[in-house]
Amino acid sequence: MQPSRQALKARYVFPITAPPIADGVVTIENGLIVAVGRKTDGCPVRDLGNVALLPGLINAHTHLEFSGLSAPLGTPGMAFTDWIRLVVAHRRQLPLPFNLIDIQDGANECGSYGTVAYGDIATTAWGADLEWASLGATIFLEVIGLKAELIEARLATARKHLTPREFRHWRAGLSPHAPYSVHPELFDRLLTLAADANSPIAFHLAETLEELDLLATGGGPFRELLSDLGAWDETAIPRGTRPLDYLRRLAASGVHAIVIHGNYLDQEEIEFAAAHAERLTIVYCPRTHAYFDHARHPLPQLLAAGANVALGTDSRASNPDLNLLEEIRYVARHYPELPPSTALEL
Repeated sequence: MQPSRQALKARYVFPITAPPIADGVVTIENGLIVAVGRKTDGCPVRDLGNVALLPGLINAHTHLEFSGLSAPLGTPGMAFTDWIRLVVAHRRQLPLPFNLIDIQDGANECGSYGTVAYGDIATTAWGADLEWASLGATIFLEVIGLKAELIEARLATARKHLTPREFRHWRAGLSPHAPYSVHPELFDRLLTLAADANSPIAFHLAETLEELDLLATGGGPFRELLSDLGAWDETAIPRGTRPLDYLRRLAASGVHAIVIHGNYLDQEEIEFAAAHAERLTIVYCPRTHAYFDHARHPLPQLLAAGANVALGTDSRASNPDLNLLEEIRYVARHYPELPPSTALEL
C-alpha cells in the first residue's frame, strides 16, 4: 500500500503559476498536491529522473468521433469546403450511432498524452454507457440546421442533451456548429437553452475567409457547398453579417462560450473578445490551422489585448494525433516573439 504522503522528484517541475523549478519536488498527500518546491518534509521520495512534471493538460477542442482515422482527410492546404465534402462523405459511411470504440480510443489517446480534461463535439448524445470516460469532459452536442423548418426538432434534441444527469465524468454543453450551418433564430434559442441550464457553448467562428465571404455577401464556395448539400436557405443569413455580430450575441447571453478557431478575427473583434474575456474563450488549434495553410493566427494580438485563449487539437480528420503537447510545441516554435512559458499557460 502506498504511503498517504509521498513526494515525486523530477529534473524540472513546471508549476505554471511560478517559474520552473530545477530538481523540483511535488509532495502529495491522499491524492492531493500539498507542496511544490525543492525540499521535502521527510516523507518517502520517488525520483522520476530526467523528466518534467507539469499540471494536467486541457484539450479545449476535439471531435473524438473521428479517432478511428489513421491520417487526416484530404491533403494539406486543400480548400476547406472541399475538406468538408470529405467529412460529409466519411460520416455517411459510418454506422449510427458512431462507433463508441473510436470515441473511447480517442479519450484514451488524450489521456496518454497528459490530458486530464477535454471539450468534445459530439453528433450523438452521450449516455450512461459512456461513463467509462476517465477524464473530465464537457460534451458539446453539435447542432446543425440552417433551414427554419429544422429549428423545433433541433431544439428538442438539444433539450434532451441538457437534461440533468448524475454522471461523474462529464458535463453537457451545446455546439451550434457555425454561422454557415445554423439559422440565426436557432442560434439565439440555443444560447437561451444553455443559459437556462448553466451550460457552456462551443461555436466555430471566423475559421476561414470563405466563411467571412458568405456572411458578407451570401456567396462564394460555402454557398455552393450548402446548395449542393441541399442545406442552403437564402433568407437565413443577413448580408453584411460579421463575426462580431455573433461575438456580441454570445457575450450578451450570459453563457461561457468557447469560440473555436477565430483564425480571421479582425482587431475590433479581438478587442471585443478581450473586453469579455470572462465569458469568451478563443480556442486555437495550431496544427489543424497549419493543415489548411491559413494566414498566421492572431494569437499574439489576442494575448496582447488580454483575450482568454486556450489550445485544442481539433480532430484526427485534420490532425495526425490528439497530442496537446505537440500543439504547445508548435506555438513555442512558431511564435518566437512570445515567452516560451506562454505556450504552457494557454
